[in-house]
Amino acid sequence: MEEVTRTNFIWNAIEHDLEEGRYTQVCTRFPPEPNGYMHIGHCKALIMDFLTAERYGGLCNLRFDDTNPAKEDTEYVEAIKRDIQWLGFNWTGGLYYASDYYDKCYEIAEDWIRRGLAYVDELTPEQMREYRGTLSAPGKNSPWRDRPWEESLDLFRRMRAGEFPEKSLTLRARIDMASPNVVMRDPAMYRILYKEHWRTGDKWCIYPMYDFAHPIGDALEGISHSLCSLEYEIHRPLYDWVVEHSANMLPARPRQIEFARLNMTRTVMSKRKLRALVEGGYVRGWDDPRMPTLSALRRRGYTAAAIRDFISRIGVSKADSTVDTAMLEACVRQDLDANAARVSAVLKPIKVVLTNWPEGETRTLTVENHPKKPEMGTHTVTLGREIWIDAEDFMEVPVNKFQRMYPGFEVRLKGACIVRCEGCTKDADGNIVEIQCTADFDSFAGCEGASRKIKGKVIHWVNAADAVPFEARLYEPLLPAESAEAEAEAAEEAAEAVDVADETAEETDALTRKDYDFLKQISPDTLTVLRGYAEPIVRDCEPGTSFQFVRVGYFCKDPDSTSELPVFNRTVELNGMKL
Repeated sequence: MEEVTRTNFIWNAIEHDLEEGRYTQVCTRFPPEPNGYMHIGHCKALIMDFLTAERYGGLCNLRFDDTNPAKEDTEYVEAIKRDIQWLGFNWTGGLYYASDYYDKCYEIAEDWIRRGLAYVDELTPEQMREYRGTLSAPGKNSPWRDRPWEESLDLFRRMRAGEFPEKSLTLRARIDMASPNVVMRDPAMYRILYKEHWRTGDKWCIYPMYDFAHPIGDALEGISHSLCSLEYEIHRPLYDWVVEHSANMLPARPRQIEFARLNMTRTVMSKRKLRALVEGGYVRGWDDPRMPTLSALRRRGYTAAAIRDFISRIGVSKADSTVDTAMLEACVRQDLDANAARVSAVLKPIKVVLTNWPEGETRTLTVENHPKKPEMGTHTVTLGREIWIDAEDFMEVPVNKFQRMYPGFEVRLKGACIVRCEGCTKDADGNIVEIQCTADFDSFAGCEGASRKIKGKVIHWVNAADAVPFEARLYEPLLPAESAEAEAEAAEEAAEAVDVADETAEETDALTRKDYDFLKQISPDTLTVLRGYAEPIVRDCEPGTSFQFVRVGYFCKDPDSTSELPVFNRTVELNGMKL
C-alpha cells in the first residue's frame, strides 16, 4: 500500500504559513483523552496529525488530555500508545499530559482574575443554562460578574483549598454574554471536582476545563498547527482568546484548523456509548472484535496498512459525510489478498468417505501458500480415505445450476483429484452424516488424467485423519442496517451538543435517554460461533496470524486459542466492495 500524498486544504494552509514566515517549523500534537480505547473514528485525526509532521519534517507530540479524572486510567493510556505505534507512528516531539500544566493553568487563571478577565461565579448549573441564552437570543450577565477581583481571587484560592462543595462555585472568563457565539458567553474555566487524579493524586480539587487547558498546552509545547475535527470550529474564537490573553506567559501562538470528522455507517463513534457496551456486557471488552476500537480491529485481523490506506482514500475536507463501512472492509480485503497465506478450513463439516481408497493409505500433496506469490513458498497436506468438506458444497437433490457435489456428479478436490459422488448416509432424523465418493486416481497432478475437464467446480477439503478442530467466530455489525442513518444523525447531534454544552462540565459520562435508546438498537445476533476443521498449520501459528481460508474468507487467530482448540475470528468475507 502506497500512502496517498495528494495535498489538501490543511497542507495548503500550512505551506502558506511557512512561505509567509508565520512559522519556521511544523509541530503538531495528537491529544486523546485517556477515558477509553481509541476507535476508528480517532484515526483520521491521529493519522493527519502524525502524517502532517512527517510531511514537513516537523515533530508530533502525544499529549493526553487528562483534565477529567473521573473516568481516566493508565489502562487507556497504555492502550492508546500501543495503537499509535501499531499504526506505524511515534511521538517524535515527546510525550506530555495536560496535567503537566496544571500549575501553569492555575497561574494564568490568577493572572486573569487580577486583570479583570475572569471571575468566580455562584450560579448553579441550572441558572447558568438559563442565563446563557439561546442560539438566537443573547445571554445575560451573572449577578457576580462584576464582583471585585480581590474577592474573586480570594474565593478562587479557597476553591483550591477545598472549602466549597462541588458545583457551588465556578471560575468563568469574562468575555461577552451577548456574543452570537454561545461558546464565548463567559465560558467556565475551572470547576470544583473532588476526584483523585491518576497522576497528581489529591493535589488538586479544582480542574481546568478543556477549552482552557487545551490551548495553553498547545502554546507551551510550541505547537504550530492545532488540527481538530469540525465540531471545534465554533470553539476556535475561544482558543485564540485564551492564547492571546495569556501571551505574556506562553511561548507560542498556535493556529487551529478544523476538518470533517469520520462518520461510518453501522459504526458507534461515541466513547461514552462504547463504554456503555462494555460495562453493560453487550460485548466482552474494549477489544471485542465487534467493537470499532483499534485494539478490537487488530484482534479481528484488520491491518495497520489497510487502515492507513482507508484514511488516505477518504481524504480530508470541510464537508461532513458518512463513509460506508464496506469501504474499510475493501481496504482490509485488498491488503490481506496480497499478503495472507492460503489454507483450507471447513466451517460446517460433513464427512466424505472415498470408498475405493485403500485403508490406512495417505498421499502427501504440496500446495502453494499464495497463488500469485511463489516467494511465499509452499506447505504440504495429506489426503486419505476420509475427508471433511463444507455441508454447503453438497446437495442430495441439487437445485438448478448447482455444480458442486451431488449423487452421480463429479467435482475436483482442490489441489488433489477428481471424485465422483455415489450417495450419502442419513441418521434416524434424516440428517446427512456421511457422503460416499470414489476417487479418480489418474486425475492427480502428474498423472495422465490430471487435465481432464469436468462440469463440477473445485471444492476445498481437509483430511480427517490430521484435521485440527477449531472455533470460528463470525461477526456482524452491532447496529442493524436500518439504523445507519440514525447513527449519523446522532453524531451530528453530538457535535451540536459540544457547541452548547453545559459550561460547568465537560462531556458527561452518564448515559442519557438517547444512549439507552441506542442500546435498544443493538443487534441481538452479532456473533456466530461454529466448530470446524482446518489444516494442521493453524495449530502452531501465533495469535494474530492471518490466513485466507480458501473459498471461505479471511481469518485471524485469536488470543483465546489453546493448543487443543485454536480460535479464529473472521476478518472479512472474500467478496465485497471493489476499490
